[in-house]
Amino acid sequence: MTDRHHLLVHGGTFAAVGDRGDISGVRGVSTPDGLFVRDARHLSRWQLTVDGAVPEILTPVADGDVARCVLVPRGGRDEPPAYTLFREQAVGEGAFVESLKVTSNRPVPATVRLAVTADADFADQFELRSDHRTYMKAGAVRTRKALGHGVEFTYRRGEWRSCTTVTADPSPDAVEETGTGARRLTWTLELAPHGTAELVLRVMARPHGENRALRVPRDPAALHERLLAEEGAFMTGVAFPTGWPELAAACARALADLAALQVPAAGPDGEALRVPAAGAPWFLTLLGRDALLTSLFALPYRPALAAATLPALAATQATETGVDAVAQPGKIVHEVRHGELAHFGQVPYGRYYGSVDATPLFLVLLGAYVEQTGDTATARRLEAHARAAVGWMLDHGGLTSRGYLVYRADRGGLANQNWKDSPGAICSADGTRPHGPVVAAGAQGYAYDALRRTAWLARTVWADETYAALLEQAAGDLRDRFQRDFWMPDHDFPALALDGTGKPVDALASDAGHLLWSGLLDKEYGELVGRRLLEPDFFSGWGVRTLAAGQAAYHPLSYHRGSVWPHDNALIALGLARYGLHDEARTVAHGLVDAATATGHRLPEVLAGYDRGTHPEPVPYPHACVRESRSAAAPLALLTAVGGA
Repeated sequence: MTDRHHLLVHGGTFAAVGDRGDISGVRGVSTPDGLFVRDARHLSRWQLTVDGAVPEILTPVADGDVARCVLVPRGGRDEPPAYTLFREQAVGEGAFVESLKVTSNRPVPATVRLAVTADADFADQFELRSDHRTYMKAGAVRTRKALGHGVEFTYRRGEWRSCTTVTADPSPDAVEETGTGARRLTWTLELAPHGTAELVLRVMARPHGENRALRVPRDPAALHERLLAEEGAFMTGVAFPTGWPELAAACARALADLAALQVPAAGPDGEALRVPAAGAPWFLTLLGRDALLTSLFALPYRPALAAATLPALAATQATETGVDAVAQPGKIVHEVRHGELAHFGQVPYGRYYGSVDATPLFLVLLGAYVEQTGDTATARRLEAHARAAVGWMLDHGGLTSRGYLVYRADRGGLANQNWKDSPGAICSADGTRPHGPVVAAGAQGYAYDALRRTAWLARTVWADETYAALLEQAAGDLRDRFQRDFWMPDHDFPALALDGTGKPVDALASDAGHLLWSGLLDKEYGELVGRRLLEPDFFSGWGVRTLAAGQAAYHPLSYHRGSVWPHDNALIALGLARYGLHDEARTVAHGLVDAATATGHRLPEVLAGYDRGTHPEPVPYPHACVRESRSAAAPLALLTAVGGA
């Protein structure tokens, strides 16, 4: 049996365990296992042996909020297992808890020797990525200390300090060295005839900078109850569609996942906030674009997400130019990291600003939030931040000098800085990549919407009619320029981008649907685009492909050149509804909901672009985030777009 990884997520903590609940810590795989907090691996090994051997799997870990499996000692048909092990694991904020129950299957007393081998390598997540980069960590020291009830692992490098403590009830009989740095906790259990013994192991991770008094829950059941309570509270008051049970189930799953995917952040005055993380395993942190889109999708149902995301991003808004981080005054952050490598400047992502679209999306969310909730106090509090964001778009962003929002490849960070941010994502139909500064189509739609919404705030909340008129004029001019420069008459479709010379990058791409969501296109153009996106080369049956099939650049298993992204399709569905293309919006919604139904009502980050007619089950993209906030929130956007239809 192939040992898969199963994710347990709670706030800023996640664990990836195998089918038997073990953590191997093996590097060089696409998704490493372990217990992770704030970008660091606080458990790199967690392996159970019984009587000196690895037990066999009777029931593997299944996906869920708690990892449960059933194990037995190795044996044959002629000798039934002497005992059965029931293993249960859960995570909380900075905590991992496991219960082990050993039940004898014999009518006579028995002795069982259990051992759990544990280690903490404190590796930064960037060290574990598949690009095989290495980072110097001069002066780093790891220590291990046996405790009466477990073991403590510590790590230090200069001022950086991290710690992982493993405790057990009952206490282990011994904590043994293994010769590898790991420690083996051992127990000898005496079982009565058909009797049961139970162990509870608790892991507390204390990342650098964590000064709170942390408490580890007593057992996995207590952690699960807490998570269920949080999920239940998050769902309260949301009316699910009664006529479409599959969409209702997807929305319920969406809210449960969003409850678990909230991570700590701080506002402009240092206030504690909870914001949607981008996703696990690689992005359990604040990413500007992801948090903004997630909050927009959830806005009609859970405006509290927007109420937290807006001040958190205002607090991290750039105030000066920083070359390494691509920072410029007024720009909204793309990514925030808390790990060791970011702390020491070995990766640029501590606060990284390589996004052309997070800044306009910040303004879109602010305007939409105030319109939805009537919370003008937030609009007044964030007025200076909003004006700074507009200033960035007009100045550094390029709207005034170039007529569009423009980005340039960042040698130390991202080559593409729109939502399709993989290296080859922006390309011509033949796969050729553009040269020079790039003008991505979707970002211009966001800028148009941002200018219009901020003009509304200026007029209705800030009482600045002159500023409102200036922004409305800028929005109108942008709309006129875009339809002149991007529209490709031979295709009746907008270009994906313009290159450094202003030449259209002619790939037919799903980004055109974002222009419908933003309202950038005239009605006639918008209707042409909307219907074109539902043609078979675009629409796979599960959703609209990022790139239409039949182009040389198309690949169904490419990250951004032929795959199907749920959040991309959610924006498209909202855009189709905006332009009155309700049948087309329902078609997109039904495809996505069917995909969710086939995968336990949870949409992954991305699906392969294979056609539903030849592949009646959705084909997963091999490296997708399984828990991703934008995809989690996508069913809520579909509910907004089409209701329960």
